[in-house]
Amino acid sequence: MEELQLLNRRGFIKTTASTVALAALANSPLRLLAKDEAIRITILHTNDWHSRIEPFASDDKQFAGLGGAAARSALIKKIRSEEKNVLLLDAGDIFQGTPYFNFFEGELEYKIMSEMGYDLATLGNHDFDNGIEGIINQMRYAKFEFVNANYDFSNTLLSDKVKPYKVINKNGVKIGVFGVGIELKGLVPDELYGNIKYNDPIEAANRISAELKTKHKCDLVICLSHLGYKYANDKVSDITLAQKTQNIDLIIGGHTHTFLPAPVKQKNLLGKEVLINQVGWAGINLGRIDYTFEPLKNKVSQPVASVLEIGERNI
Repeated sequence: MEELQLLNRRGFIKTTASTVALAALANSPLRLLAKDEAIRITILHTNDWHSRIEPFASDDKQFAGLGGAAARSALIKKIRSEEKNVLLLDAGDIFQGTPYFNFFEGELEYKIMSEMGYDLATLGNHDFDNGIEGIINQMRYAKFEFVNANYDFSNTLLSDKVKPYKVINKNGVKIGVFGVGIELKGLVPDELYGNIKYNDPIEAANRISAELKTKHKCDLVICLSHLGYKYANDKVSDITLAQKTQNIDLIIGGHTHTFLPAPVKQKNLLGKEVLINQVGWAGINLGRIDYTFEPLKNKVSQPVASVLEIGERNI
């Protein structure tokens, strides 16, 4: 596929920052590094972009001129030119929402994300709108990987195509990324998700995040969640996931299309802060969170978070 035309559009940047240092990381491999300079890790993320290839029309009452894959690609490319250690992630519902999906069935979305250099994505409920075979047919166009830890794919064609987690090394910093998804029954017709078994996301998250922290000695553990930000009832959400787990540092959420102006902090079972972020839907925003690791001091600074608005409002 030809390289996306990069459009020059400005973005509004809403930044929240804190300079409070976190406690030392126990058993961190950072202590073994010979480097004494700080290492900045930049996490970029999206969710629920729902096949929105083009910006919203100039006469749209709410999102005029916003979004668009070309503008997002240009912004990601700019950030990569400025930062050495960038990780690009998506929290699901890549498919469904425009005629591009109806016609190309996800091929275009995966090709565009591959050109943007996505590292990992998790699966949302709408990603099953053409069934399991529909996902598999398009995965050949994806140059990135998929993670989910609470769906049992063992009796499906996805069994060797979606992993529970992945460990990524960025300049000596070990980052563990895993995914969790919402219960598909009731959201997706039974025949479209077939024999996929839904398991408790809290149990899965505790098990996998502990493995990433203790076995793999990850400095940062990220959960790609398609559970939803929060609910009025007892349905599992990102808020409850943070509260009922122990080893997650960052939850990148999706499903509820929540436009958070800044990440939300929640205390986990050990009283430590977990950062939760979600950037709406339709590719309107790009989330950015920067962590700075100081190997010799064996600590990581409190992350600096930004919400980058894609496109230009035509008012």
